[in-house]
Amino acid sequence: MPCTTILAGKNATADGSTLISRNEDCGYTFNQKHFVVVTPDKQPKNYKSVTSKIKIDLPSNPMRYTSIPGITAQQRKMGIWGEAGINDANTAMSATETSTTNSRILGIDPLVEKGIGEEDIVTIVLPYIHSAREGVKLLGDYLEKYGTYESNGIAFADHDEVWYMETIGGHHWAAQRIPDDSYVVAPNWFSITDFDFASADTMASADLQKMIDEYHLNVDPDGKYNLRHIFGSHKDSDYRYNIPRQWYVQKLFNPSIAETPDNPDLPFIRKPERLITVEDVKYALSSRYQHTPYDPYDSEGTSATRTAFRPIGFQRNAESHIIQLRNDVPKEEAGICWLSFGPNAFNSVVPFYTNVLDTPATYKNTKEHFDIHNMYWMTQLIATIADDHPKRYQMSLENLRQNTMAAGRNVMIKTDQKVAKLSGTELQKQLQAANNETAKRAYDLAMKCLGGMVENGALKLHLNYGNE
Repeated sequence: MPCTTILAGKNATADGSTLISRNEDCGYTFNQKHFVVVTPDKQPKNYKSVTSKIKIDLPSNPMRYTSIPGITAQQRKMGIWGEAGINDANTAMSATETSTTNSRILGIDPLVEKGIGEEDIVTIVLPYIHSAREGVKLLGDYLEKYGTYESNGIAFADHDEVWYMETIGGHHWAAQRIPDDSYVVAPNWFSITDFDFASADTMASADLQKMIDEYHLNVDPDGKYNLRHIFGSHKDSDYRYNIPRQWYVQKLFNPSIAETPDNPDLPFIRKPERLITVEDVKYALSSRYQHTPYDPYDSEGTSATRTAFRPIGFQRNAESHIIQLRNDVPKEEAGICWLSFGPNAFNSVVPFYTNVLDTPATYKNTKEHFDIHNMYWMTQLIATIADDHPKRYQMSLENLRQNTMAAGRNVMIKTDQKVAKLSGTELQKQLQAANNETAKRAYDLAMKCLGGMVENGALKLHLNYGNE
């Protein structure tokens, strides 16, 4: 099960933005993605899921929104899988973080084979919500009506609030607001811990507390509701696959707190020791346990430790998004989707304004088969070359990340100033032009990185006899 989620409240970030982010990972070699804008005329009204065949009549008033679906060929075979975006109301969501559960809840409320799932959620929710709370409520209504065939975590954000929602069994759910001064890292298991049903900062399906009590699901001797203990998995595989990822990101953001990578009771919510930047989140989403014995590219550990845990950034990253709702600019230019394609250890995130009508070609026109003109395939090529000799190419990759993010920030700063007094269509045109410039700079820097790697590696070929 793939994906890693990182969330941060507005007082936990350096610039006062709310942040929701996630690596979208997959279970196979390639999952070709592209970045698109869905205008109201392109939004389906009579929705049908490819996976479950469920049919849903959607409201007639969708907003424009961004999305990161599979390419057209995949959509025909697998469904849309919109994954993440920001809509006209500057409300954002990321769906989903595949999760785990246990037999106790599945015996009470089995999963629903013909329910909704990750394939559907962004498409049926994001175009219709005006706040993070409204997103939780709408998806909750769908879950209670149609059920779901899988366990998932979903993130919502607006300018003020960040929420994390988890599905429970076939029809139940719980959600918690992330405190403004805190962050969350969620791997592929049930994440919410202490839950107060009476709090204004929690929501849940109407009968969730009653169900817990009626079926004696609570294992806390003091009667507190720790939802991870009640609904989550407790498998040996969690200690290799899930817990270490949560441990490592918390180690990055709270370095003074000593924890171990096998602690199943790591807190769901923590206050960072310093304010979080987009660069921090990118590093965390790309990480492979650097500076520990568990880094597969380092000689610090042993052959056993280097393969002990599932890394956060690895080959099956399909795309990564850091969705930022800024509070220091006019709302018309506040929504930013920092986006990267392919294995996250070998790429950089690029900032795109979301108040636009179209997206840059190198990020939109992804082909099913290899095409170096697509950023998705460019990253796959860089990753394939770099993986065999990570130390040889480390500087090239570090320069790629830094220079690309710097270029994107430079375009944003200039554009924010340029469009300060614009509105409507003229504003959208300028933001779209900025996105195109950012995409071009990102592609050119990736090509430069690739060229440098070829030059660096050419003299190291085994057939270069006499110049070993």
